[in-house]
Amino acid sequence: MSLTGKTALITGASRGIGHAILLGLAAMGATVVGTATSDKGTKLITDALAAKVYAGGAVVMDVRDDNSVAAALAAVEEGYGAPAIVVNNAGITADNLFLRMKMEEWQSVLDANLTALYRVTKPCLRAMLKAHWGRIINISSVVGISGNPGQANYCASKAGVIGFSKSLAQEVASRNITVNVVAPGFIGTDMTNVLSEEQQTQLKKSIPMQRVGTPEEIAAVVCFLASPGASYITGETIQVNGGMYMQ
Repeated sequence: MSLTGKTALITGASRGIGHAILLGLAAMGATVVGTATSDKGTKLITDALAAKVYAGGAVVMDVRDDNSVAAALAAVEEGYGAPAIVVNNAGITADNLFLRMKMEEWQSVLDANLTALYRVTKPCLRAMLKAHWGRIINISSVVGISGNPGQANYCASKAGVIGFSKSLAQEVASRNITVNVVAPGFIGTDMTNVLSEEQQTQLKKSIPMQRVGTPEEIAAVVCFLASPGASYITGETIQVNGGMYMQ
């Protein structure tokens, strides 16, 4: 299960799920590079890696900006080598009922959650094709499958992640590159912690396991998909949601 010698890029890694993935992959021996949108965020990443004596670092990257992505990827390749593992985790929400949703609320979420996969993945893919090895893991959401009132933009973006991943998986499978999706349910992060106690109680009633998940439980699945043990799994969406959405 070792990832020694591999460089892993994790977007949105300063907190929450992305941070847990960063530490999980580092514990498996990968050299990890996390992205954040500010110097404050990159410091959180580098401090966490230093505390564990893990190999890696951080770069500032705004996944919504072509120039920012290009500059960050150039810095990653120069400092750590081309990423063999890419985890597209960064994302935002801008919730509103559809009839009240402004175009900027729609566009900003699609840009950060879906178009960003194009910006980040395409440049990284070239080195993977040359090396005949790669792992691309994209973070979707249970609501990308089930839908959710007030989140038409977010749900559309997360459903798009799944379609993108299945298509790309078929294109690159013959080069020993896997593309998979992890779809978390409700996880205890800053995004869910803003809910009131009453909202959280109601939320837990919809989850058969009667609790929200942890970032580490998502990271464990991502780490498996990045590992040699998952070398024959591609084009899959693994739901990690405590049973709240079963097919």
